[in-house]
Amino acid sequence: MVSTGDSAPDISATVANGEVEEFELSDHLGDGPVVLAFFPGAFTPPCSNEMVALQDHLSDFHDADATVLGVSADSAFSQNAFREKEDLEFDLVSDMDRDAIEDYGVRIDIDDLGLLGVANRSVFVLDDDGEVTYDWVSDDPTNEPDYDELLDAVQSA
Repeated sequence: MVSTGDSAPDISATVANGEVEEFELSDHLGDGPVVLAFFPGAFTPPCSNEMVALQDHLSDFHDADATVLGVSADSAFSQNAFREKEDLEFDLVSDMDRDAIEDYGVRIDIDDLGLLGVANRSVFVLDDDGEVTYDWVSDDPTNEPDYDELLDAVQSA
């Protein structure tokens, strides 16, 4: 699993930003901290709560020059519908092939919901050089991160 002090693996995927476009994490490094918020699945209550909470703090993240990105195994089309439903103003990375989920070591199965190979709820903050300066991985995917702690980590990156 990726942890603080590691070089963040690059992510090549599709991004839902109102459109569906190619995405490279490396293109987003160097302009301030990057927050990668992995979540199990769009349209589920805990994931909706987390993404809405990130949206509620988005101005604080922007004040710290941070880029916030959600990452899940959902299709970019589903993610765009989710962004619209929840009024999310940040991009969601579609990791349908689960490369990023595997590379970051956050793959889980939630058998009782039939969700296999999804992302465990986790957050990584990357600095301009792509070094992980903060990591949080839930021991229960229904738990959310401490948003004040996350914001402090972003402001320190």
